[in-house]
Amino acid sequence: QVQLVESGGGLVQAGGSLRLSCAASGRTFSRNAVGWFRQAPGKEREFVAAISWSGNSACYADSVKGRFTIFRDNAKNTVYLQMNSLKPEDTAVYYCATDPRDSVYSVSYTYWGQGTKVTVSS
Repeated sequence: QVQLVESGGGLVQAGGSLRLSCAASGRTFSRNAVGWFRQAPGKEREFVAAISWSGNSACYADSVKGRFTIFRDNAKNTVYLQMNSLKPEDTAVYYCATDPRDSVYSVSYTYWGQGTKVTVSS
């Protein structure tokens, strides 16, 4: 069993930065890929970024490529999402997830956090 807790969300002006954290409990966390997703009001949950269990491989949605960076510290059981050059369209609740059952781009992960809200003002 794995429990995930996101933190770091908040209100920021366009062009600003935030760093989200996803802290995990459970011994299997360091052996699984981790994904970040987001869900804006009235929209479906969408893929943002994912990282391999080793941290050596990462992938991003086109909408955040070059602005967001995902990285992990397995010694701390934590995955981070550094978000720079934020835009109002990045406003959403951000979720981390682990143990993908299908592609890392899909929402088919076993474990999910409760989400952290990010609001970007124009």
